[in-house]
Amino acid sequence: MTPPAFPPLFTGLDAKGADPFALACAQARDVCDAGLVTYDLGHDRLRAAIVFAPEIPLRDAAAMLPLCGASFQHALGALAPPEVAVHLGWGGEIYVNGGHCGDLKIAAADRDPDAVPAWLVIGLSLDLWPPSQDTGLTPGITALYAEGCGEVDPATLLEAWVRHTLVQLNDWTDDGTARLHRVWLELAHNRDAEIDVAGHRGIFTGLDEHLGLLLKSGEATQLIPLTALLTEPA
Repeated sequence: MTPPAFPPLFTGLDAKGADPFALACAQARDVCDAGLVTYDLGHDRLRAAIVFAPEIPLRDAAAMLPLCGASFQHALGALAPPEVAVHLGWGGEIYVNGGHCGDLKIAAADRDPDAVPAWLVIGLSLDLWPPSQDTGLTPGITALYAEGCGEVDPATLLEAWVRHTLVQLNDWTDDGTARLHRVWLELAHNRDAEIDVAGHRGIFTGLDEHLGLLLKSGEATQLIPLTALLTEPA
């Protein structure tokens, strides 16, 4: 199989069945270059991760999670049939035609929002085939090829995700979060609905200037920062 081709400044590393997210974090700890893309192109799931080297505090750098989400939506939107709808959950969820199809997650060298982390990793996991042909057993959960996307090649989708991430990253560098804020809200799943995220439950009413979640519960509105989504690799 021909390895995926990435834009300049990005390099690929085949995880060969291992968890690309864990591998990317391990490589980042060993001080690899930013732009490393680890991946595993399984027959039933696409998994990948990108290593970033922020030069800003984690509070701002955590915007890479929604940025990579918007990039994935643009990538799949360009490759999938036009009737396929792709939306994003604030917690990193990916929805295809309303069904949960995959996830994005974030890890960083430092969990202090005010610190500049030595590295930051965004991981992607996308189900290609459902676990059972009887999709009625898992309502609300789907897979890419069950939604009319059988012609979408995983390697091509991975390449497109990285290309769109580079475009979004350049726009974010030039324009700050305002454009990303607008773009992401247009793709948001369950806006104005009650959701559970990061241990909190409430109505998703919008985002703050740092793309943190505004969650209304009763008469109170609380802010959940993107740093609340930080996780550790398995």
